[in-house]
Amino acid sequence: MSEPLDLFVVGGGINGAGIACDATGRGLKVGLCEMHDFASATSSASSKLIHGGLRYLEHYEFRLVRESLMEREVLLAKMAHIAWPLRFVLPHEPHLRPAWMLRLGLFIYDHLNLRMKLPKTETVDLERSPYGAGLKPGFHKGFVYSDGWVDDARLVIGNLRSARDRGAEIHARHRCISAHRTDGLWAVELEETETGQRKTLQARGLVNASGPWVKSWLTHVDGVDTRKRVKLVKGSHIVVPKLHDGEHAFILQNSDQRIVFVIPYQRDFSLIGTTDIALDGVEPGPVKISPEEVTYLCDLANHYMARQIGPDDVVWTYSGVRPLFDDGSDNASEVTRDYVLEIDDDSGKAPLLSVFGGKITTYRRLAEHALEDLRRYYPDMGEPWTHREPLPDGEMPYADFELFVSGLEKAYPKMPPVFLHRLARRHGTGSADVLGEAKTTEDLGRHFGGDLYEREVDHLMRDEWAREPEDVLWRRTKEGLHMSLAEREAFAEWMRARRRNAA
Repeated sequence: MSEPLDLFVVGGGINGAGIACDATGRGLKVGLCEMHDFASATSSASSKLIHGGLRYLEHYEFRLVRESLMEREVLLAKMAHIAWPLRFVLPHEPHLRPAWMLRLGLFIYDHLNLRMKLPKTETVDLERSPYGAGLKPGFHKGFVYSDGWVDDARLVIGNLRSARDRGAEIHARHRCISAHRTDGLWAVELEETETGQRKTLQARGLVNASGPWVKSWLTHVDGVDTRKRVKLVKGSHIVVPKLHDGEHAFILQNSDQRIVFVIPYQRDFSLIGTTDIALDGVEPGPVKISPEEVTYLCDLANHYMARQIGPDDVVWTYSGVRPLFDDGSDNASEVTRDYVLEIDDDSGKAPLLSVFGGKITTYRRLAEHALEDLRRYYPDMGEPWTHREPLPDGEMPYADFELFVSGLEKAYPKMPPVFLHRLARRHGTGSADVLGEAKTTEDLGRHFGGDLYEREVDHLMRDEWAREPEDVLWRRTKEGLHMSLAEREAFAEWMRARRRNAA
């Protein structure tokens, strides 16, 4: 058996990927496994936002909001190709929340992070301001504040690539079926999900970052139990043809005290979500949106937006299960979005750290906290570093994406600028690795539809662990939205044939 790893991470969502990335950069020998595709569960089913969580202020979660706001600035600088600032418009509804309450909340939101670089809140006349574009007549006052957007699935891939480039062993589509302590080490048994082949690894420490499975996975670990619990909450989103012009998003209040976002999405669409449905007594697993959720999101959008929509307008949906730390709240919308870390060890050896809760925005700080909690087991571990290093493909001077794209256009003058811009949104400074010596799009191989070409797919399969059609169409690129059903089916058949030929 090979030399034991320092740390093995179970779970290839954002928290597991972030911990693996941070630990590898601190000099630890790290391994990670994910039973499906990376980010295929909760971490690709978010609202795609880097945000402080304005509504969390109503529940007095000031620490979480402050940490989130500070992280927003860090993340926007680390990955300008997949994350960027976004202005949110909050139409005022006097019968839901009074104006003074909103002003106070937004003032606190703007000042919890004193180093905030994004524009602060402004009050606007929605009937005269461009920020009112898309709303029904009759909404007069609005508040406009700043947050950020992120491509969640590519964020996970970026962290995993960073870990791999620093030496981590990444096991895609491997399920951890058991773990037990032996002579001060963890013996971790993995099973490849497609072939059933098994392998056993050793590690000095173990991280349970399995998201919705954080509690149930512990049943596979000998001698470990916890009283902590997660509350599973289903969140669903719908995608419809674009509802408004402009780059701003809307945050819409509902009479049930929940809020829903309407966000510009993939150039031609609007993303609407999310719902909060408690899954009491349900085992974690794949979930789908219900007709009731579709109606709920359409009805709320129709209350505010001039363009009316119904279920027939929905072109795509996605749902995920959020593993929220169970703080005893009965209302799914009021359950904390904060995270809790717990360590179980055996007389000071072979620690197991479990991650309960968390959210996209705070994944990097969660990873730092996890490594600090584990430091006593690894006294030679390096210092925090991820706050100052960009993610792979995010190494842009001044974090200036548009400046980078202008240089890319000069390097590839015969490529359509719109195509280069969209490719750079996925691959950043790695776009040249995808394009290679190509001069025109005809040099990129088969065109599958949208902006998806054979050369990019080969890159995703070779360097980003893509294996199934949905890995490419709905997580790595989102180009499935811009392809017809016939094009998606043809692509799936091509990809299956490519895998067969490579076997």
